[in-house]
Amino acid sequence: MKEILSIIQAYESSQSEGQKVALATVVQVDGSAYRRPGARMLVTEEGQLTGAISGGCLEGDALRKAQTVIFQQKSMLVTYDTTDEDDQKFGVGLGCNGIIHVLIEPIDYQNTINPIELLKIAISERVFCRLITVFSVKYSKQEQVGTRVLLKGNQTVGNPGFLERSLWNRIEHEVNSSDTSNHIIRKYEDLDDIQVFFEAITPGIRILLFGAGNDTIPLAKIANVLGLEVILIDGRKNLATSQRFPTVHRIVTGSGDEVVKELETDAHTAALLMTHNFEYEAQVLKDITPLGLAYIGILGPKKKSEKLIERLGNQGLTVDQTAIYSPMGLDIGAEGSEEIALSILAEVKAVLAKKQGTFLREKDGPIHEEN
Repeated sequence: MKEILSIIQAYESSQSEGQKVALATVVQVDGSAYRRPGARMLVTEEGQLTGAISGGCLEGDALRKAQTVIFQQKSMLVTYDTTDEDDQKFGVGLGCNGIIHVLIEPIDYQNTINPIELLKIAISERVFCRLITVFSVKYSKQEQVGTRVLLKGNQTVGNPGFLERSLWNRIEHEVNSSDTSNHIIRKYEDLDDIQVFFEAITPGIRILLFGAGNDTIPLAKIANVLGLEVILIDGRKNLATSQRFPTVHRIVTGSGDEVVKELETDAHTAALLMTHNFEYEAQVLKDITPLGLAYIGILGPKKKSEKLIERLGNQGLTVDQTAIYSPMGLDIGAEGSEEIALSILAEVKAVLAKKQGTFLREKDGPIHEEN
């Protein structure tokens, strides 16, 4: 989400300056690569880059090709084959042992449904979306269909008329039959090997940060670097201020029995209880428990959370402890508020991504699941 936001910002800045731009998107990866499908990079005619499609190895070559796309105003599909031992022939020296297909599209500011405008629509509300990109490795030398349609809930944004009816029927069937939020790449051999990248765009992580003490300041800053939406909640108006927390999206102040009713939550929302106020957090936990959040983190020793849960139990409220993370954070030997913040946010990411947060060297198979 952070990359998409940065690209949109750079796009709007280039538009205001009258600079032409192109968008490079990784649409398919065979084997190992630093970035996966959905990675993007915006390129201006003057050579400014926002985002990344690799660890820095492809960007130089992709920049030159993107400037060609800007000049010709025709999309192209570029393939980087790093399975060849002599991958230096690309001038990139990746050593990733993978084949990376990158779609580069010119961006027309006058087109209100160009790929970046579709991204803007996709993230304008916290709704799961599918961005549809059509390409052809078989006909990579030809101009590509590209990113044309956004499926947002029951709404279709874009122009499916650019696609053959038979292909659109396949796309609709794939979307209707898919129950996963992962990216999907399909190749339709009977339609002349046309390929479709069904990109899943999910709402970004929203952090409900209960607590405006000094120890939450680093957490708010790190969350901002990660592109997370942070809502700060506390009963102390002198601490919960925009001067102390300039990067948070919203500040809510009030008593424990008032604040939760002012908050919106969804499946991508995590609550962090860091007020150091037992009574305040007891009320907050009582109110957020029925919301069905996947992650509720409680700062402090396990005995504290046990007492909070016992308190609610005495009040007749059953707490689903599978969502309670206390003490919260991954065990990385964190000391100090900055390292603790890193530990907490890493755990939030792992839980919401349904990962275990283990060492990658202990993982069997590739780092990323195949699409």
